[in-house]
Amino acid sequence: MSILDGILKNIGGAPDDVVNLAKQIGIDPAMAEQAIAALGKTHQLDGDTVTLAAEKTGISPDVLNQIVTSIGGEGSLTQFAAMLDRDGDGNPIDDIMDMAKGLLGKS
Repeated sequence: MSILDGILKNIGGAPDDVVNLAKQIGIDPAMAEQAIAALGKTHQLDGDTVTLAAEKTGISPDVLNQIVTSIGGEGSLTQFAAMLDRDGDGNPIDDIMDMAKGLLGKS
């Protein structure tokens, strides 16, 4: 189970995992993971979350909007971003990198 799967399970109304979300929207699970991570990061920035995520990933805003809707809307992105930002510094990227290192057995 990926980190994103665990987070999705904690968001009410969201698909149980990334694979199910990807199937629901009709995209590859890797693209879904990339989109969710980008949405979580850009949600904390000034500007439109979907537009910023589309600019960073090249994923269509239509696909990103479908993901936002599927996981429960903007409110769920706030919850998702908070779950990713474990140390509460407003930047989830350092926390995601630490989680990835932990999964890869690096310190």
